[in-house]
Amino acid sequence: MMIKEFGGKVASVWDGLRPVTKQMLVGALKAGNTNPKTPKLSYDAHADFEVSRLLSALDEQSKKSEIRSDTAKFNELTQLADTCVRVLEAQSASAEVFIQLAERAIKENNYDRLDKLADHLAERYSSSEIAEVVRQSETPQVRAIAYETLAMMPIPQILPLLDDPLYAGIAAGALEQKAFEFDSDEARDILEQFDMETEAGEQ
Repeated sequence: MMIKEFGGKVASVWDGLRPVTKQMLVGALKAGNTNPKTPKLSYDAHADFEVSRLLSALDEQSKKSEIRSDTAKFNELTQLADTCVRVLEAQSASAEVFIQLAERAIKENNYDRLDKLADHLAERYSSSEIAEVVRQSETPQVRAIAYETLAMMPIPQILPLLDDPLYAGIAAGALEQKAFEFDSDEARDILEQFDMETEAGEQ
């Protein structure tokens, strides 16, 4: 695979990757679909950013006619993009990456992948990252998935968000869903208390 054949932007992003990230991607690419958790090297926020950025460059390049008209090159580019997706799905717990992957799945009408991403959101993400998905995404389906996931979390994990001005409204929305859709008396009581405190603070 010759990265430079995918175009200048992809080559530039690839050249900017740390060696450890390149090794991880090459290992995952060789493993294919057999083991999506192949990367055994350290995975951190920097790797998250690098792989996400590479995926964005690959997706942008895949729309170009000169790539799409070359079947072999397009297939190689798609294979590398799929590898980035598998790595991010297996490793990431970032709101930005979740939004990127979920919106990508929606564009491709890949609802099986979207369901798996929703499962990852519930299993791996913190309540604040899920609230960040709601805050950042402009896609209704993505916001709905995040809201529902947040509403299904234990109340003690949602409560700290009420004290954060950035997420208080989102947390209240999740508690409202928990109270009325899931018939939670505890969530209803907390909401009433929150509304009273909010009103008192506005006076």
